[in-house]
Amino acid sequence: MNHIVLLEPEIPQNTGNIMRTCVATGTKLHLIKPLGFSLDEKHLIRSSVNYIDKLDYEVYENFDDFRQKNKGIYYYFTRYGKRPHTSYNYQNKNGEELYFIFGKESSGIPKELLQKDLDHCMRIPMTEDVRALNLSNCCAIVIYEVLRQQEYHGLLQHEPHKGADYLESK
Repeated sequence: MNHIVLLEPEIPQNTGNIMRTCVATGTKLHLIKPLGFSLDEKHLIRSSVNYIDKLDYEVYENFDDFRQKNKGIYYYFTRYGKRPHTSYNYQNKNGEELYFIFGKESSGIPKELLQKDLDHCMRIPMTEDVRALNLSNCCAIVIYEVLRQQEYHGLLQHEPHKGADYLESK
């Protein structure tokens, strides 16, 4: 299974959008305190639309709490990473859990944490004109690259409500 981990997220709208992405992709969301908002805040619920009841998520007191409860491969997203996110193989042939860790919007993941696993520090390539992309955009970019490499396992290849042949029908 794939997992998105938000370390001390600050902006409820970003987290709400990430919640929706997690539901759409079958990805579990992990939220590590402190959170910059309440999970029942109206902005958060509005951002995740009606899907919050379908969300698989867990909240942790701190990163140590998260680490003790979740074993697998950790990937850290930071503007200081030296490898692009597309340079890793996420096909996960050994069945290990994959965790994609994103830091808070204002300051990212603490340097001390990144230095413990430099081989798994990566970045999404961009021009020098932008310091960082929006957190919810980063999560979507990354999880869809992971799923592309995994051949979108478990995801529908057609629209479920109007049918696979909707465009061909009159």
